[in-house]
Amino acid sequence: MEPIELARNLAETLEDKKGEDIILLDLQELAPLSDYFVICSGSSDRTIKALMDAAVDVARENFKVKPRREGKPEEGWLLADYGSVVVHVFSNHQREYYRLEDLWSEAKVLLHVQ
Repeated sequence: MEPIELARNLAETLEDKKGEDIILLDLQELAPLSDYFVICSGSSDRTIKALMDAAVDVARENFKVKPRREGKPEEGWLLADYGSVVVHVFSNHQREYYRLEDLWSEAKVLLHVQ
């Protein structure tokens, strides 16, 4: 499995499940721990959980991988860490607070679905 395949598949899954403002960042030249970030927003705690569950299910089914997971929907942030790919699903408020796109502004944007 190539990390970019997993990252694109996860981004597509989030788009299919109506995730908002999806961004796929290439961090290969910037971060030693992860090659790609997939960042997405959800409109409610329930939506955030559903988005992450869908992404994790698809990765398990298609790529036979299981992530390390962190966060709680009611806190407005969930993370799935696949090593080379990390998925962040935020509430709008928490995404604005953490501003990962600004933090990693030098990363190459491979996909942006608004």
